[in-house]
Amino acid sequence: MKRVSISPVNARNVLFAALAVVSFSVLGACTRTVDAQSSQQTHITMSDATANSPDATLPVMLVHKNASCGCCGAWVDQMRAAGFSVDVRDVDDLDSVKSRVGIPFGKGSCHTAEVGGYFVEGHVPALDIKRLLAEKPDAKGLVVPGMPAGSPGMEIPDGRVQPYVVELVAHDGTTSAFAHHAY
Repeated sequence: MKRVSISPVNARNVLFAALAVVSFSVLGACTRTVDAQSSQQTHITMSDATANSPDATLPVMLVHKNASCGCCGAWVDQMRAAGFSVDVRDVDDLDSVKSRVGIPFGKGSCHTAEVGGYFVEGHVPALDIKRLLAEKPDAKGLVVPGMPAGSPGMEIPDGRVQPYVVELVAHDGTTSAFAHHAY
């Protein structure tokens, strides 16, 4: 039998992935309330009671997600708490949404938002979205590929954050670093 060793970096990544799965399960159980009569979802969580009122200077954010995704609901709650008015659409075919708005191959995540003429893919922090809207770069939008542990909506109990980069997507589909988190 061949012996396999795991480097400390790989072991840490495995731990982050396991914690993300546990966190996803906990969040999913706490944030979902699905209205079976419509294609929209209503989220009722503790953060709704303390959320800020929508900021009238911010454009409405349209979020496309799967009905069963708890981390997406947690991210939406954070956007609302940051002052965004959010319209949530549960969809069965997220790939068609991602294709329509122009998410580059390999840069996808579990939800896609549209705000102010840009797309926002994945667990992008609200401050980065506000910066995008204020600076108005000539671009398609922002992406956080995958689901980094500790990113908005993917928090883990001990507060650690897996380092990740928010990427700006140009009109030709190329990306560049827009913001670094937990470095």
